[in-house]
Amino acid sequence: MNFDISNLLENWDYQPGQIVVRRFAGRDGQEKIQLRVDLGLLQMNAAGRPDGKRPMGHPSLFEYQEVRLKKHMDERHTDDGFTLRAEDCAKLQLEALQFHHRYICLLELQDYAGVVRDTKRNLAVFDFVARYAESEELAWALQQFRPQLLLIQVRAKGSEKLATKRYREAVQEIERGISEIRQFYSETGRNDIEQSAEVRYLENWIGEVNSARPLSKREKLELALHEAVRQENYEKAAEVRDKLRNLAED
Repeated sequence: MNFDISNLLENWDYQPGQIVVRRFAGRDGQEKIQLRVDLGLLQMNAAGRPDGKRPMGHPSLFEYQEVRLKKHMDERHTDDGFTLRAEDCAKLQLEALQFHHRYICLLELQDYAGVVRDTKRNLAVFDFVARYAESEELAWALQQFRPQLLLIQVRAKGSEKLATKRYREAVQEIERGISEIRQFYSETGRNDIEQSAEVRYLENWIGEVNSARPLSKREKLELALHEAVRQENYEKAAEVRDKLRNLAED
């Protein structure tokens, strides 16, 4: 067996600062994703656990822990006493990182449904660890990445709307994402929301979407009115005001 992947790398250049990714069918018939990195590449399955493993016979460590919780509750009729130790949290975080790598790739591939699927999954892991970790420090090790995760999810949802020219719905998705990130900052007692790169990115994106979307008839008239007043063309301004008034009456 030849373990040297030099030929693969020579024919697929690494581009600093860019996400270089491709999708293909593997020899096992499963769809794969490869991410080019500076010293090689990462390969992952396009569905299921990215590395294809089944820890403890389950599709993922998270699902294994969910089964543990269900068994605990079946026996005690409460989740009191169920905890995640430091080792459990560390393993769940490493598994979440696999999904993080994949949804970054899926976003680049414009597989927005796949991004939403994987980000929802990781959010569920964050919530699970936040509830059952044996210390707040262990929970925060994951929770600190929630704004970044929400940003990726919103980018996927917003981009999916923009792909079909649903500009208003896209803006609504972005605004919802900003609200969720702000809520996270508030609930965790952080006072640096104005320094949030995620919020700044989404606010700028709203501006870009609004600039790109087609204007409604009312918006066109309002712009024409503003321009007429700026040019001191009051006859034109009066004409546009009448059109706006008639539009409102209609």
